[in-house]
Amino acid sequence: MGQDGERIVGNLDWDGLRKPQIYYAVATTFCGLFLSVLDGTICNVALPTIAVELGVSPSDSIWIINAFQLVIMMLLLPFASLGELIGYKQVYLAGVLAFTGGSLFCALSGGFHLLVAARVVQGIGAAMIMSVNTSLIKLIYPKRHLGKGIGLNATVVAIASVTGPSLAAAILSVATWEWIFAINLPIGVATFILARRYLPDNPTKVVGRKFNWQDTLLNAATFGLMIGCIEAYSHGYDWHHVAMAVAVFFLIAFVYIRTQLHRDYPMLPFDLLRIPIFSMSVGTSIISFTAQQLIMVSLPFMLMHNFGYDATGTGLLMTASPVIIAFVAPLAGWLIGKIHPGILGCIGISLISLSCFSFAFIPDSITHFGIVWRLMCFGAGFGLFQSPNNHILLSSAPPHRTGSASGMLASARLIGQTTGAALVAMMFNFFDDRAPHNAMLLGGALALAGAILSLMRLNTSQVSR
Repeated sequence: MGQDGERIVGNLDWDGLRKPQIYYAVATTFCGLFLSVLDGTICNVALPTIAVELGVSPSDSIWIINAFQLVIMMLLLPFASLGELIGYKQVYLAGVLAFTGGSLFCALSGGFHLLVAARVVQGIGAAMIMSVNTSLIKLIYPKRHLGKGIGLNATVVAIASVTGPSLAAAILSVATWEWIFAINLPIGVATFILARRYLPDNPTKVVGRKFNWQDTLLNAATFGLMIGCIEAYSHGYDWHHVAMAVAVFFLIAFVYIRTQLHRDYPMLPFDLLRIPIFSMSVGTSIISFTAQQLIMVSLPFMLMHNFGYDATGTGLLMTASPVIIAFVAPLAGWLIGKIHPGILGCIGISLISLSCFSFAFIPDSITHFGIVWRLMCFGAGFGLFQSPNNHILLSSAPPHRTGSASGMLASARLIGQTTGAALVAMMFNFFDDRAPHNAMLLGGALALAGAILSLMRLNTSQVSR
């Protein structure tokens, strides 16, 4: 029993869907997740073209990407909390509608400011989808197969995150930039139809619990300022303005954290973060995605500037990583229950560290295979780490807090990716041509710390309520 007579009701023994509904439900969640992750990177290649056609500067065009990412970061946890209240299915359906509508507005925008506004709508939809996606996976799969489901989910995220630039290049070779967004429409409509029919409703809910709009505003301001300060500093904005923004961030974050510490069901889930294995898993996830971005953002500069590859050759080489992830992530999901997730995570993130250090000390004369095996090592490590880590994070949360656990999982990914990209930009400000090398060294060191943190989970009991 919580405050004001709150109580948990429903089917506490829920154990997933059965065939054939489970197949349609899984396909639905994968389609929505793929689109929302894909659109975080699909604009990168098209930005120069869009900037010229809309008559804006390259620096201004970055807002087409930043607006999307910033809105997602600001709204992930509020939508995760809302999913616990009104249902993950309902939030997911609204997210697919908003994302598809935003994609239509992007394709029809015709002007820079309208395009940025449409990207904000897209970001709201993507935040809804991402915030409850993993919660739905936990509802869809029977407990004995949850590891496999999380492994496949990690595969979808990995493939979508690196498919964007290649898909954008293919579309631009035969059509205008508007089609980058228009291709989302038929998939979005099909996903909505499937979601209405096949996704399950929440088996449990908290009676008497209400949505807190004050917490939503504080959460949005805290995460918005945090990401904004990181981006501003890394891109060389005037330090006086950055310092003022940092001061405002700390003030709002202090107020937000104080309010959350006294909530029975906090939007920033301190109740879950007090579970040691949950907080450790969040930490290792942030570290792994930071290292991922340090590699993925700095490596193209290394390959093109140091070894003379063009954009096409660089793109082809970098596909080695997601291809390996597609095989290893489901295998890692299958190994859950046979090998402790802390051990699997340690091995995986150690391979990420090995990959980073091997790129940092790459010889001047390198073959294609020398680059490919390093990327395969990274892909194997990332796939081996993510599935067990996500499984242990979700399993350590009680059933009625699955939404907040899913929101934290997605937040950890975005915080890590944003931090990694910002660190690379900072490296270029300080080290110029040595930036990729130093970024790889930093990635390797962070991954080593993550491996140690993962091993520490061996002595921590896993809470599953």
